[in-house]
Amino acid sequence: MTKPIKRGQIWVANLNPNRGGEMGKIRPVLIVQGDWLSDAQSRTVVVLPLTARVQPDAEPLRVTVPARGGLRNDSQVVVEQPRTLDRGRLGDGPLTALSAQEMGHVEESLLAVLGVFPKAV
Repeated sequence: MTKPIKRGQIWVANLNPNRGGEMGKIRPVLIVQGDWLSDAQSRTVVVLPLTARVQPDAEPLRVTVPARGGLRNDSQVVVEQPRTLDRGRLGDGPLTALSAQEMGHVEESLLAVLGVFPKAV
């Protein structure tokens, strides 16, 4: 039996192979897909990768998540690189989950990346 995947959780995923400017490696990812889709046993999951190379000047586009739970390093959600992965690419998790406030920041940045509404970043 597999663990349920929930929006706002951070899991480990294998992003290899990558191409060009895509993020690769085995790294934490934030689940951004709606729970209704995960509950429907979709074979894929929509995620945002995290990086441990925190760049304060990249905010508010990137959202900083302090180390906690199984997330060993302070990290940033790389909002500008959404990916859809096969569930088989997910490994350990959930490492932790974002607070409602943190998810709100991610959602605002993701909407700006998608051009859904203007945001000064």
